[in-house]
Amino acid sequence: MERPLAWRSVSVVAVLLFGVLLALSPSYGYHRDELYFRVLSEHPGWGYVDQPPLTPLLAGAGIRLFGDTITGIRVFPALAMAVLVWLVALIARELDGSRAAQTLAAAGTATGAYTLIAGHSLLTLSFDLPLWAAAILFLLKALLREREPRWWLAAGAVTGLATYNKHLIALLVLGLAAGLLAAGPRRVLASPWLWAGGLLALALAVPNLIYQVANDWPQLKMAAALSADKGAELRMMYVPMQFTLFGPAVSVIAAFGFVRLWRDRRVRALAVAYPVAAALTLIAGGRFDYTAGLILLLFAAGCVSAAAAARRVRLAAGAGLALSGLGSAVLALPLVPVAELAGTPVPAINEVARESVGWPEFVAAVESARAAIPPAEQATAMVFTGSYGEHGALARAGVPRVYSGHNHLWLFGPPPDTATTAVLVNVGPRIREQFGTCERRATVDNGAGLDNEEQGLAVWLCRDLRTPWSVTWPRWRHFS
Repeated sequence: MERPLAWRSVSVVAVLLFGVLLALSPSYGYHRDELYFRVLSEHPGWGYVDQPPLTPLLAGAGIRLFGDTITGIRVFPALAMAVLVWLVALIARELDGSRAAQTLAAAGTATGAYTLIAGHSLLTLSFDLPLWAAAILFLLKALLREREPRWWLAAGAVTGLATYNKHLIALLVLGLAAGLLAAGPRRVLASPWLWAGGLLALALAVPNLIYQVANDWPQLKMAAALSADKGAELRMMYVPMQFTLFGPAVSVIAAFGFVRLWRDRRVRALAVAYPVAAALTLIAGGRFDYTAGLILLLFAAGCVSAAAAARRVRLAAGAGLALSGLGSAVLALPLVPVAELAGTPVPAINEVARESVGWPEFVAAVESARAAIPPAEQATAMVFTGSYGEHGALARAGVPRVYSGHNHLWLFGPPPDTATTAVLVNVGPRIREQFGTCERRATVDNGAGLDNEEQGLAVWLCRDLRTPWSVTWPRWRHFS
């Protein structure tokens, strides 16, 4: 018999989370990824060289529906996290969790560091988390309700749709397959419904595959570039970050959830899925948050155990999540004033906060260099940036003729060969050497003493392009 749904308490948690995220959305500034997605949203397509189309699509939808403001672009991420809270509560319920377990799962999810980061800014993570949670919920239903095998179709549909946001859902599929083969129940592999769900997922993902084939597998090139650039660093950080993604209390409860799943033969495969996905991520040099969706599964299972335990265990779990949530809020949300941010550990831990400060000052530095160009020359002058965030910030400010070789932006070039005068920012000497003269006109200073990717960058004014852009453009493409 299915447990009663704690709809009142879970709804309160979800609504409060949505309200807090929206209320704090104007603080600090855009994250560089948001500025990039804003640019990509103006060029809709089946995919981009560094990602599928869903997040840029939702960025554009947010702008059109709610306005071209920082809050407008962040409505959908906040809503996605409210949905995530509900999905994790439903996962706990599916694992025979009481109302208390569902409430604990909802509260712990809502106050997790990565939930707050993903809800505060528009990131691919913002939509990947609820998509994984929905797929896991349907997989649990398929495994636990043998008389309702049609849930495999629902799991397949969500898995296929998830590929339009990120292809990482493949880790869940591979983890489940390894779990079924290693720990069973292997009879599930003979179910025609499972294979029908797999075929449905594949059919829905076909446009993604066609885009990859037609464009020479850009996502593989992107993954290789990321691994080569930061693979060693990510491997070193992987294990400690598993304990801090949603806070230490969530990690402790998730450990008990792993034990609970392992002891239930019907869902043991999903317990195995986590170490398999973690191992694959480590081997590939992937990001530490690639297994975040499975951590939430383990946490939901642990909440079921905690809620059914002795009173002192329940109190300890609740107190631990409350303390962990407070720490997560300080680290993940824009609660520290910008002027004081550099003197705290927040920028070192939260990359999103660090890279959301200083864009107006960056634009002002570039504009000061452009102002030094005579009006007649400005008509053909262009700006070249080294990263998509810089490109996006200038585009958001209305600066004309901005180009970059970073990721998908390279496809929007080359600049016209008549652009023999250029303002260059975040570029190496190879590009500056293409000009007869280059003069340093400004230095980016965010005014907060915060060390991020833009702080201290030189802004160059260069003239007399030696070789046409159309000839040299292939050299300036880079992935990161």
